Amino acid sequence: MAVVVVGGHSRNVGKTSVVAGLISALPEMRWTAFKITQFGHGMCSANGEPCDCETAEHAVAVSEERAGATGTDSARYLEAGAVRSLWVRTRMGDLAEAMPRIRKELAGAENAIIESNSVLRFLRPDLYLSVLDPATEDFKESAKRYLDRADAVLVAEGVLGRPEWKGVSLKLVEGTPVLAMHPPEYVTAEVVAFVVERLKGRE
Repeated sequence: MAVVVVGGHSRNVGKTSVVAGLISALPEMRWTAFKITQFGHGMCSANGEPCDCETAEHAVAVSEERAGATGTDSARYLEAGAVRSLWVRTRMGDLAEAMPRIRKELAGAENAIIESNSVLRFLRPDLYLSVLDPATEDFKESAKRYLDRADAVLVAEGVLGRPEWKGVSLKLVEGTPVLAMHPPEYVTAEVVAFVVERLKGRE
């Protein structure tokens, strides 16, 4: 079984589009896809809505997407051709609580693709791709922590240039392959070839 993790440094940089693009490009992998979301204080892990609950049963929620037309990220995975799609929600910092369920689902998967940075704290995937947008200043701590572990970074037009990021050294990706995205095409033939080659090399 292959496990691919797709992360990124902020919201709306194309992570979900990359996951969906890989699922669509490699249907023979029969992907089980995971979307991992960590909510901050005042948000409920059960449904992602504002709440005041701080009870243990609201620390983690896992739901399987059943329909491909709901507009959610996990539905996009199904539409792209995933065999299964799961949305994992936890409170910020509580991902460890969800790992037993995630590992159980991984055990039953042919191949898995996970949208997350923080999951790298708990597992070592066969491939980690980081989606970067030099024009977006926000840079999650989880993305910074694991950036030097990326097997490749995906950047629009393949140009990092002079990013707007503060306190992030490009030395973290020195020598790391930079693959071009051409939005709305986030997964090019080059990206697919890279993924296939790396996964074959780890068999």
